[in-house]
Amino acid sequence: MADNRPLEGQVAWVTGSSRGLGRVIAAHLSRLGASVVVHGTTPTSARAFNEAESLDQVARDVAAETGRRVLAVWGDLTDAREVSTAVTKIRSELDRIDILVNNAGGDMGPAGASGPRGGKPERNDCVFISVEDVRAVLDRNLLSCILVCREVVPEMMARRSGRIVNIGSVAALEGRAEGAIYATAKAAVHAYTRSLAVQLRPFNVPVNCVAPGGTLTVRFRATGQARPDVLDKGDGLEGYGRPEDIARAVEFFVTDASRHISGQVLRVDGGEQSWPA
Repeated sequence: MADNRPLEGQVAWVTGSSRGLGRVIAAHLSRLGASVVVHGTTPTSARAFNEAESLDQVARDVAAETGRRVLAVWGDLTDAREVSTAVTKIRSELDRIDILVNNAGGDMGPAGASGPRGGKPERNDCVFISVEDVRAVLDRNLLSCILVCREVVPEMMARRSGRIVNIGSVAALEGRAEGAIYATAKAAVHAYTRSLAVQLRPFNVPVNCVAPGGTLTVRFRATGQARPDVLDKGDGLEGYGRPEDIARAVEFFVTDASRHISGQVLRVDGGEQSWPA
């Protein structure tokens, strides 16, 4: 195993990787030597913010960038049958899943990223958000994580090896009126991470969580979340994070650098939050 390819011979599935943060994570793990599975809800999920024409194009581009094998799968991860279909395809093509990164999610209602405001619910608080939006946000962030783990984890338990990283959010670590259901869903992802880590400890499978702060993805800019005063801070700790910052945190959790760490939530927010997680 070369020092610059610590994931050589491993298979990594990054959910929600047709664009944005997930695509950057997938490409980063591919550069580290892994065979990578990129995923979107549909074959054209990457078109939402014009990041690619199709999921197959994303797979081709990442393979060209890194020289590693890249497989594309798609499906609605809030549907257990579609999760099973996706995992069956991965196993048939790549045999197993060594690394699972549950990145699929977002503060989006039933229309997804193609909806108004990049999919954000129109009324996005604790009280006046629609029931349809509540269900969509909870399912997209929490149920998808649980269903994917239910499908993938048993093989890791049987092998007594594997790594799981769930993507949470700093929104889950404070009270907020706007984006309240998203914050609630991500808080549940944090709790699920800790609970799964306890269950999988006897099987030698670490489970951790990365909680990004504001990160400059295409969607983050397109939905007006990037404030000019913070953008003016540039690359300093008071500025926004870059997708590569999150990818490197995931790298830490899926390599031997974190061999004896499990059940943790790691903020990547430039120190904006400093209280216990």
